Amino acid sequence: MIRYFAALALNLVIDSAKAEAPLTLPDIDYIRVVKSAREMTLFSGGKPVYTIHGLQLGDAPVGPKHFQGDERTPEGRYTIDYGNPASSYHLSLQISYPGPRDLAYARAAGRSPGGLIFIHGQPNDWPGGRVPGDWTDGCISVSNEEIEALYEAVPDGTVIDIEA
Repeated sequence: MIRYFAALALNLVIDSAKAEAPLTLPDIDYIRVVKSAREMTLFSGGKPVYTIHGLQLGDAPVGPKHFQGDERTPEGRYTIDYGNPASSYHLSLQISYPGPRDLAYARAAGRSPGGLIFIHGQPNDWPGGRVPGDWTDGCISVSNEEIEALYEAVPDGTVIDIEA
């Protein structure tokens, strides 16, 4: 009986010590975000290959971003401009917001559309896990593991559609 419990304990230690393989993705050529579902579907070769669930958005997640400081996540078609390895949020991919329509809307109201919208991981100074709830100023936040995979798989110029 003692051997049984010793073997069981040893298996528990070994299983907990095994590291999960990191998330790896094929080359991604299109990204679709559905804000209301909190989902980002990644496509390769025109086919969905992976969906990230539980996206964290701006503090005011309903509705499109119109102005600087509204804490909303944009809606529309954009591209990934570049990856930022020196981000304050683990890693990040810049989204090409504002686009021409966003600029025209904000200018017609005499305001700035804002900018610096990214897909990013958790804050570098966060102790671990994910910040609870919606907390960004309009960006899309994912886990650090997910942004690491995205950073490797998403080239500059990739189209991203962000839907309500």
